[in-house]
Amino acid sequence: MKLNSLKRIKAFTLSEMIVVLVITIIVIGLAFSVLNLVQKQMSGIQQNYEQGTEVNLLRQALWVDFRSYSTINYNAKSDILSFENEVGVMEYQFDETTVIRDLDTLKITITDKMFYFDGNEVSVGEIDAIKILTKKEEGAKVIFVYKNNTAQTYLK
Repeated sequence: MKLNSLKRIKAFTLSEMIVVLVITIIVIGLAFSVLNLVQKQMSGIQQNYEQGTEVNLLRQALWVDFRSYSTINYNAKSDILSFENEVGVMEYQFDETTVIRDLDTLKITITDKMFYFDGNEVSVGEIDAIKILTKKEEGAKVIFVYKNNTAQTYLK
């Protein structure tokens, strides 16, 4: 048998296959690293969105209640803001990390609350405006809500 009569099969060498495998492993490793970074970024965006949503929900609820109820009182001892009108009563209870409104619980850490009546800061009693400051980690947002007083407010 002659050596020239043997047909050689065209194929990659072992060293070429090892180089391809090493390059593939590096590319897959980079892909997983990038995917991990994207997931962390998305998680941060989601947390910021949720915190912003909680603050916006509180702001919106306060605006609706300030417009819907004729009498608004704050009790500093129990830390309850109560809204009253002919139809019913709505209460907000402020805790260290939450605000409870009826059946809603909003996870907001409030650093400071200021209450106003006729442009003067008050600590207890009837109010017509509120200013709430949130924690720095939650974006240090400011919520300011007010209502226009009616003649009935001054006749009491």
